[in-house]
Amino acid sequence: MAHPHSKYRDFEGLREQAVALRRDGLSRRQIRDRLHVDNNDILNRLLEGEPPPPWTNRPNAKDDLRERAREMRLQGRTYDQIQVELGCSKSSISLWVRDLPKPERRNPAEQARLASHRRWEHELAIRDEERQRVKKEAEESVGSLSARELFLVGVGLYWAEGAKDKPYARRENVTFVNSDPGMIEVFLAWLKLLGVERERLRYTVMIHENADVTAAEQYWANLVRSDPSAFNKTTLKRHNPKTVRKNTGDSYRGCLVIKVLKGADLYRRIEGAWYGIVGSAREADQQNRT
Repeated sequence: MAHPHSKYRDFEGLREQAVALRRDGLSRRQIRDRLHVDNNDILNRLLEGEPPPPWTNRPNAKDDLRERAREMRLQGRTYDQIQVELGCSKSSISLWVRDLPKPERRNPAEQARLASHRRWEHELAIRDEERQRVKKEAEESVGSLSARELFLVGVGLYWAEGAKDKPYARRENVTFVNSDPGMIEVFLAWLKLLGVERERLRYTVMIHENADVTAAEQYWANLVRSDPSAFNKTTLKRHNPKTVRKNTGDSYRGCLVIKVLKGADLYRRIEGAWYGIVGSAREADQQNRT
Protein backbone atom coordinates (compact mmCIF):
# COMPACT_ATOMS: atom_id res chain seq x y z
CA MET A 1 0.00 0.00 0.00
CA ALA A 2 1.42 3.42 -0.97
CA HIS A 3 2.29 5.98 1.68
CA PRO A 4 -0.43 8.63 1.96
CA HIS A 5 2.00 11.44 1.05
CA SER A 6 2.79 9.77 -2.26
CA LYS A 7 -0.38 11.40 -3.64
CA TYR A 8 1.45 14.75 -3.67
CA ARG A 9 3.40 13.46 -6.66
CA ASP A 10 0.22 13.64 -8.74
CA PHE A 11 -0.40 17.26 -7.81
CA GLU A 12 -2.70 18.09 -10.74
CA GLY A 13 -4.88 15.08 -10.07
CA LEU A 14 -5.07 15.98 -6.41
CA ARG A 15 -5.93 19.56 -7.32
CA GLU A 16 -8.81 18.39 -9.51
CA GLN A 17 -10.22 16.45 -6.56
CA ALA A 18 -9.75 19.39 -4.18
CA VAL A 19 -11.41 21.86 -6.57
CA ALA A 20 -14.32 19.49 -7.15
CA LEU A 21 -14.85 19.10 -3.39
CA ARG A 22 -14.60 22.86 -2.91
CA ARG A 23 -17.23 23.46 -5.56
CA ASP A 24 -19.42 20.85 -3.87
CA GLY A 25 -19.42 23.15 -0.83
CA LEU A 26 -16.83 21.54 1.44
CA SER A 27 -14.75 23.61 3.84
CA ARG A 28 -10.95 23.60 3.93
CA ARG A 29 -10.99 21.32 6.98
CA GLN A 30 -13.35 18.86 5.29
CA ILE A 31 -11.20 18.79 2.13
CA ARG A 32 -8.05 18.33 4.20
CA ASP A 33 -9.56 15.39 6.05
CA ARG A 34 -11.07 13.86 2.92
CA LEU A 35 -7.82 13.97 0.90
CA HIS A 36 -5.46 13.52 3.87
CA VAL A 37 -3.61 16.74 3.05
CA ASP A 38 -1.84 17.75 6.26
CA ASN A 39 0.39 20.42 4.72
CA ASN A 40 -1.33 23.85 4.73
CA ASP A 41 0.95 25.24 2.03
CA ILE A 42 0.00 22.40 -0.31
CA LEU A 43 -3.68 22.82 0.59
CA ASN A 44 -3.43 26.53 -0.26
CA ARG A 45 -1.92 25.66 -3.64
CA LEU A 46 -4.58 23.05 -4.33
CA LEU A 47 -7.39 25.55 -3.63
CA GLU A 48 -5.76 28.62 -5.13
CA GLY A 49 -8.34 30.78 -6.89
CA GLU A 50 -11.30 28.84 -5.51
CA PRO A 51 -13.58 30.96 -3.31
CA PRO A 52 -14.94 29.44 -0.11
CA PRO A 53 -18.56 28.23 -0.12
CA PRO A 54 -21.03 30.82 1.21
CA TRP A 55 -21.92 28.77 4.27
CA THR A 56 -18.37 29.09 5.61
CA ASN A 57 -18.62 32.89 5.59
CA ARG A 58 -20.48 33.17 8.85
CA PRO A 59 -21.18 36.82 9.74
CA ASN A 60 -19.36 38.10 12.77
CA ALA A 61 -18.17 41.38 14.27
CA LYS A 62 -14.92 41.26 12.31
CA ASP A 63 -16.42 40.84 8.84
CA ASP A 64 -15.95 44.51 7.96
CA LEU A 65 -12.37 44.46 9.22
CA ARG A 66 -11.67 41.32 7.22
CA GLU A 67 -12.96 42.86 4.00
CA ARG A 68 -11.02 46.05 4.60
CA ALA A 69 -7.85 44.05 5.32
CA ARG A 70 -8.24 42.16 2.06
CA GLU A 71 -8.77 45.40 0.13
CA MET A 72 -5.63 46.89 1.64
CA ARG A 73 -3.63 43.74 0.89
CA LEU A 74 -4.72 43.86 -2.75
CA GLN A 75 -3.53 47.47 -2.79
CA GLY A 76 -0.07 46.24 -1.84
CA ARG A 77 -0.14 47.07 1.87
CA THR A 78 2.02 45.10 4.30
CA TYR A 79 0.87 43.36 7.48
CA ASP A 80 2.38 46.20 9.54
CA GLN A 81 0.49 48.85 7.57
CA ILE A 82 -2.80 46.97 7.85
CA GLN A 83 -2.27 46.44 11.57
CA VAL A 84 -1.59 50.14 12.20
CA GLU A 85 -4.69 51.28 10.32
CA LEU A 86 -7.17 48.63 11.47
CA GLY A 87 -5.81 47.79 14.92
CA CYS A 88 -6.01 44.03 14.26
CA SER A 89 -3.49 41.40 15.29
CA LYS A 90 -1.10 40.11 12.65
CA SER A 91 -2.34 36.58 13.23
CA SER A 92 -5.89 37.61 12.26
CA ILE A 93 -4.64 39.52 9.24
CA SER A 94 -2.64 36.49 8.15
CA LEU A 95 -5.73 34.28 8.28
CA TRP A 96 -7.79 36.79 6.32
CA VAL A 97 -5.35 37.47 3.47
CA ARG A 98 -3.15 34.37 3.19
CA ASP A 99 -4.74 33.36 -0.10
CA LEU A 100 -3.87 36.73 -1.68
CA PRO A 101 -0.60 37.45 -3.52
CA LYS A 102 2.19 39.10 -1.53
CA PRO A 103 2.83 42.75 -2.39
CA GLU A 104 6.02 43.70 -4.18
CA ARG A 105 8.80 44.93 -1.94
CA ARG A 106 9.26 48.69 -1.95
CA ASN A 107 12.66 50.28 -1.98
CA PRO A 108 14.03 51.48 1.41
CA ALA A 109 13.44 55.16 0.61
CA GLU A 110 9.78 54.52 -0.15
CA GLN A 111 9.38 52.44 2.99
CA ALA A 112 10.95 55.21 5.08
CA ARG A 113 8.62 57.77 3.53
CA LEU A 114 5.56 55.65 4.27
CA ALA A 115 6.73 54.99 7.83
CA SER A 116 7.19 58.72 8.38
CA HIS A 117 3.74 59.38 6.94
CA ARG A 118 2.16 56.79 9.28
CA ARG A 119 3.90 58.31 12.29
CA TRP A 120 2.65 61.76 11.33
CA GLU A 121 -0.92 60.47 10.86
CA HIS A 122 -0.70 58.83 14.27
CA GLU A 123 0.57 62.09 15.80
CA LEU A 124 -2.27 64.05 14.19
CA ALA A 125 -4.80 61.55 15.55
CA ILE A 126 -3.37 61.95 19.07
CA ARG A 127 -3.45 65.74 18.77
CA ASP A 128 -7.04 65.70 17.53
CA GLU A 129 -8.09 63.41 20.37
CA GLU A 130 -6.49 65.77 22.89
CA ARG A 131 -8.09 68.77 21.20
CA GLN A 132 -11.54 67.20 21.40
CA ARG A 133 -11.00 66.18 25.03
CA VAL A 134 -10.11 69.72 26.07
CA LYS A 135 -13.09 71.16 24.20
CA LYS A 136 -15.47 68.64 25.78
CA GLU A 137 -14.18 69.33 29.28
CA ALA A 138 -14.55 73.08 28.74
CA GLU A 139 -18.08 72.64 27.39
CA GLU A 140 -19.15 70.53 30.36
CA SER A 141 -17.59 72.98 32.85
CA VAL A 142 -19.98 75.77 31.82
CA GLY A 143 -23.13 74.17 33.20
CA SER A 144 -26.37 76.16 33.37
CA LEU A 145 -26.33 79.92 32.80
CA SER A 146 -28.05 82.23 35.25
CA ALA A 147 -30.09 85.14 33.91
CA ARG A 148 -27.31 87.55 34.93
CA GLU A 149 -24.64 85.46 33.22
CA LEU A 150 -26.65 85.26 29.99
CA PHE A 151 -27.26 89.02 30.17
CA LEU A 152 -23.54 89.79 30.46
CA VAL A 153 -22.62 87.30 27.74
CA GLY A 154 -25.21 88.86 25.43
CA VAL A 155 -23.97 92.40 26.01
CA GLY A 156 -20.40 91.39 25.19
CA LEU A 157 -21.58 89.38 22.20
CA TYR A 158 -23.52 92.30 20.78
CA TRP A 159 -20.74 94.81 21.36
CA ALA A 160 -18.31 92.57 19.50
CA GLU A 161 -20.55 91.62 16.57
CA GLY A 162 -23.49 94.06 16.48
CA ALA A 163 -23.94 97.46 14.83
CA LYS A 164 -22.78 100.35 17.01
CA ASP A 165 -23.64 104.01 17.12
CA LYS A 166 -21.05 106.51 15.84
CA PRO A 167 -20.70 110.21 16.73
CA TYR A 168 -20.85 111.03 13.03
CA ALA A 169 -23.75 108.63 12.36
CA ARG A 170 -26.29 108.63 15.17
CA ARG A 171 -28.54 105.65 14.44
CA GLU A 172 -29.14 103.81 17.72
CA ASN A 173 -30.53 100.65 16.12
CA VAL A 174 -29.99 97.04 17.17
CA THR A 175 -28.63 94.98 14.28
CA PHE A 176 -26.65 91.77 14.69
CA VAL A 177 -24.87 89.92 11.85
CA ASN A 178 -23.18 86.54 12.05
CA SER A 179 -22.53 83.32 10.14
CA ASP A 180 -22.16 81.13 13.25
CA PRO A 181 -25.49 79.44 14.09
CA GLY A 182 -24.42 79.15 17.74
CA MET A 183 -23.94 82.92 17.96
CA ILE A 184 -27.38 83.44 16.44
CA GLU A 185 -28.99 81.09 18.96
CA VAL A 186 -27.31 82.78 21.93
CA PHE A 187 -28.30 86.22 20.63
CA LEU A 188 -31.94 85.18 20.25
CA ALA A 189 -31.97 83.66 23.76
CA TRP A 190 -30.54 86.95 25.06
CA LEU A 191 -33.24 89.01 23.31
CA LYS A 192 -35.88 86.77 24.84
CA LEU A 193 -34.33 87.34 28.28
CA LEU A 194 -34.62 91.09 27.69
CA GLY A 195 -38.30 90.75 26.81
CA VAL A 196 -37.97 91.50 23.10
CA GLU A 197 -40.99 90.02 21.31
CA ARG A 198 -40.37 87.89 18.22
CA GLU A 199 -42.78 90.14 16.28
CA ARG A 200 -40.18 92.92 16.50
CA LEU A 201 -37.49 90.87 14.74
CA ARG A 202 -36.68 91.01 11.03
CA TYR A 203 -34.19 88.75 9.30
CA THR A 204 -32.09 89.09 6.15
CA VAL A 205 -29.87 86.43 4.62
CA MET A 206 -26.61 87.70 3.09
CA ILE A 207 -24.83 85.25 0.80
CA HIS A 208 -22.69 84.95 -2.33
CA GLU A 209 -24.76 84.77 -5.48
CA ASN A 210 -23.17 81.53 -6.68
CA ALA A 211 -24.00 79.65 -3.47
CA ASP A 212 -27.12 77.55 -2.85
CA VAL A 213 -29.32 80.50 -1.90
CA THR A 214 -32.56 78.55 -1.45
CA ALA A 215 -30.93 76.00 0.89
CA ALA A 216 -29.38 78.81 2.94
CA GLU A 217 -32.69 80.63 3.29
CA GLN A 218 -34.38 77.43 4.45
CA TYR A 219 -31.56 76.68 6.90
CA TRP A 220 -31.77 80.06 8.66
CA ALA A 221 -35.57 79.99 8.70
CA ASN A 222 -35.49 76.61 10.43
CA LEU A 223 -32.83 77.76 12.90
CA VAL A 224 -34.70 80.85 14.10
CA ARG A 225 -38.10 79.09 13.82
CA SER A 226 -39.67 82.11 12.19
CA ASP A 227 -42.38 82.66 9.63
CA PRO A 228 -41.08 83.53 6.13
CA SER A 229 -42.89 86.86 6.37
CA ALA A 230 -40.27 87.98 8.91
CA PHE A 231 -37.54 87.61 6.29
CA ASN A 232 -36.56 90.47 4.01
CA LYS A 233 -35.34 89.88 0.47
CA THR A 234 -32.00 88.05 0.50
CA THR A 235 -28.94 90.19 -0.16
CA LEU A 236 -26.68 88.64 -2.81
CA LYS A 237 -22.99 89.41 -2.89
CA ARG A 238 -21.60 89.62 -6.41
CA HIS A 239 -18.89 87.10 -7.18
CA ASN A 240 -15.48 88.41 -8.22
CA PRO A 241 -14.01 85.85 -10.66
CA LYS A 242 -10.49 86.94 -9.66
CA THR A 243 -11.12 85.94 -6.06
CA VAL A 244 -10.70 82.36 -4.86
CA ARG A 245 -13.35 81.79 -2.22
CA LYS A 246 -12.77 79.32 0.61
CA ASN A 247 -16.25 79.63 2.13
CA THR A 248 -17.86 77.15 -0.22
CA GLY A 249 -19.54 73.75 0.02
CA ASP A 250 -22.65 72.48 1.77
CA SER A 251 -21.66 74.07 5.09
CA TYR A 252 -21.59 77.58 3.62
CA ARG A 253 -24.87 79.35 4.34
CA GLY A 254 -23.83 82.99 4.28
CA CYS A 255 -24.70 85.29 7.19
CA LEU A 256 -27.93 86.13 8.95
CA VAL A 257 -28.81 89.71 9.83
CA ILE A 258 -31.17 90.20 12.78
CA LYS A 259 -32.70 93.64 13.22
CA VAL A 260 -34.86 94.66 16.19
CA LEU A 261 -37.64 97.05 15.25
CA LYS A 262 -38.07 100.12 17.48
CA GLY A 263 -34.75 99.27 19.11
CA ALA A 264 -33.39 102.70 20.11
CA ASP A 265 -34.12 102.24 23.81
CA LEU A 266 -32.69 98.71 23.73
CA TYR A 267 -29.54 100.00 22.05
CA ARG A 268 -29.02 102.58 24.79
CA ARG A 269 -29.40 99.89 27.45
CA ILE A 270 -26.85 97.70 25.63
CA GLU A 271 -24.32 100.53 25.36
CA GLY A 272 -24.79 101.52 28.99
CA ALA A 273 -24.42 97.90 30.15
CA TRP A 274 -21.26 97.50 28.09
CA TYR A 275 -19.58 100.50 29.67
CA GLY A 276 -20.68 99.20 33.04
CA ILE A 277 -18.81 95.96 32.27
CA VAL A 278 -15.74 97.94 31.17
CA GLY A 279 -15.81 99.99 34.38
CA SER A 280 -16.13 96.91 36.58
CA ALA A 281 -13.24 95.24 34.75
CA ARG A 282 -11.03 98.29 35.30
CA GLU A 283 -11.92 98.36 38.98
CA ALA A 284 -11.13 94.67 39.38
CA ASP A 285 -7.82 95.17 37.55
CA GLN A 286 -6.82 98.01 39.85
CA GLN A 287 -7.63 95.91 42.91
CA ASN A 288 -5.49 93.06 41.58
CA ARG A 289 -2.55 95.44 41.11
CA THR A 290 -2.62 96.78 44.67
